[in-house]
Amino acid sequence: MYRKKQPSRMSRGGLGVTPETGRVAAGDVGARIVRIIGWILIVGWSIFSIFAFAWVVMTSLKSNHELFTNVWSLPKEPQWSNYVKVWTLSQLGTGFANSMLLVLSSVAVLVVVASPAAYVLARKPFKGSDALTNFFTFGMGIPSQLLLVPLFFLMFKMKLVDSLFGLAIVYVALSLPFTIFYLVGFFRTLPGELEEAAMIDGCTSFQAFSRIMLPLASPGVLTVSIFNFLFLWNDFLLALTFLSSNDKFTLSLGLFGLKGTMQYTGDWVGLFAGFTLIMLPILIVYLFLSNQMVEGLTAGATKG
Repeated sequence: MYRKKQPSRMSRGGLGVTPETGRVAAGDVGARIVRIIGWILIVGWSIFSIFAFAWVVMTSLKSNHELFTNVWSLPKEPQWSNYVKVWTLSQLGTGFANSMLLVLSSVAVLVVVASPAAYVLARKPFKGSDALTNFFTFGMGIPSQLLLVPLFFLMFKMKLVDSLFGLAIVYVALSLPFTIFYLVGFFRTLPGELEEAAMIDGCTSFQAFSRIMLPLASPGVLTVSIFNFLFLWNDFLLALTFLSSNDKFTLSLGLFGLKGTMQYTGDWVGLFAGFTLIMLPILIVYLFLSNQMVEGLTAGATKG
């Protein structure tokens, strides 16, 4: 008895591919096209950013005559005096020192305050802990621009206007919701076995936090510290609202004043030197701490 030959499952065009395989292949091609477009956009944006930064640095080393003669030419002889001029005569050195003191102290206070608060909210639930966590989360949705007027009157009554200490308090208060929100999520991903073992060995809750959980959360603490540093370093509106004395200006306010001065005098290369000075700390942070930022952002997804 002969068996009836089953018809072969040929795809359209007789290529020997089933309709299911054809759909999968089409999906692979679409995903590959999306990845290629994504890589093109990333590489293109990276090239543009590197070129823009290199052009600013190159222009800051020119003379004004060279700049207006050919904006794309290399400097014939580097004019390092442009940096000396904006650092001393334009008082960007004072603004740089004020910004460093203000931002670093604010970030340090944020870590000291937010880390134990986030640990308690994440690992030591109590009545109302979820409501308190939601309260900090809601604080992230309030634009800081809406708080400028009431904050100014409050700081004025406390005689903290035109004070670096007062501005640091504002920085900490406005950055606290995001910092606690991020660290609460990070502490919740950490394994609790080590914490339980420490408690069995006689550690108090504070000792378990400081000796066990905080070192484990160091990637998250470092990441949120970097984000706060970058945000506060680039702040202009809050500093403009709460500071008025030239000797207390931050670097962003000094650069704003430098812009008006350089436009009036026509010394544009000095303005580019100021741009370079304000970008250097951010560039250094990205160069040396980018791996730690990526580790802190991905650690919460890989720990269970």
